[in-house]
Amino acid sequence: MPCDMRSSTRGFRRYYNPDVGDAVRMDTNTNVLGSNPAATRFLKEFKGEINDYPNTYSDGLRDALAELYGLNRENFVAGSGSDELLDISFKTFTEWGDWAAVPVPSYTLYDYFVKMNGGSVNEVDLTEDFQIDVDAFVSTGSKIMIAPSPNNPTGNCFRQKDLEELLVRFDGVVIVDEAYAEYSGKGMIGKVNEFDNLIVLRTFSKAYAMAGLRVGYAAACEDLADKMNKVKIPYSLNMVSEGAAIAALKDQDFIGRSVDLVKKERPVLTKGLKKLGFEPFPSDSNFILMRSPVDHACLVNGLKEKGVLIRDFGSKRRTENCVRTTVGTRELNDLLLERAGEVIEDCRSK
Repeated sequence: MPCDMRSSTRGFRRYYNPDVGDAVRMDTNTNVLGSNPAATRFLKEFKGEINDYPNTYSDGLRDALAELYGLNRENFVAGSGSDELLDISFKTFTEWGDWAAVPVPSYTLYDYFVKMNGGSVNEVDLTEDFQIDVDAFVSTGSKIMIAPSPNNPTGNCFRQKDLEELLVRFDGVVIVDEAYAEYSGKGMIGKVNEFDNLIVLRTFSKAYAMAGLRVGYAAACEDLADKMNKVKIPYSLNMVSEGAAIAALKDQDFIGRSVDLVKKERPVLTKGLKKLGFEPFPSDSNFILMRSPVDHACLVNGLKEKGVLIRDFGSKRRTENCVRTTVGTRELNDLLLERAGEVIEDCRSK
């Protein structure tokens, strides 16, 4: 058929897109302190000439990132969200038909980017405690692999010794997705010049509280980063988002407050969830994956009816009957626990 989809995309479904209304969102893992204050000030004061193109490769942002991490501008690739950097990684380092090793469970869109670029997915189960099985990943013979740390939706970091062993033994590119690394206090950016097959992805959508502006970046050795910049769409990051990101990098106090809030509230929320019968998994991030004491769909739908959104992972392999919630402020967490208690009673009475 002349209007049929490309063969590698025919199984695609639209991404999660709930009817939000005025519901409280604890389903997206964004920063519960609200919009980044430094970025917001920049937007209010912006007087740039929008008739001009942005800098081709976002040199200003790459310089700011280099200063923050003690690296060089040429170690970085900037783009429209870390999702674009995932796409660039596959476009740069894989051929049509190459295999990619993807952990299970992990971020839903990994499969999407592999298949969008004509690749095939090698699903590799994490261990029982959601850690990397290095032997299993290496044995796939894949061209590229993804290791999200902290992992979404499980919330835990992978052991650094396992990541480093993987980088040594894996004959291909290793993408370490660190979208939530600010919350864990761990990361591999400082290792990009040590391993010539390492790409680290980060985003301004989570701790930096700028999800609506779509800013992400990759860090790698200069050779890998140069290859990615050659493939990246020129001007893909607009000048407004770039300027806001530079401003946000200068306000590390906000990031510190955001991380401290999660460290304080996560154990409190975990304790409250356990009292309701949930089985939370250990988390190094700003969200918690937990096994529900009632049917996952009944719980998620019931909470939605009461104005609270959380994510449902209960129908996926390795996360059977599990749901995920953002760690909120004390007020948000109390609201979640109150409404969840009501919904659990309702589900049990049906």
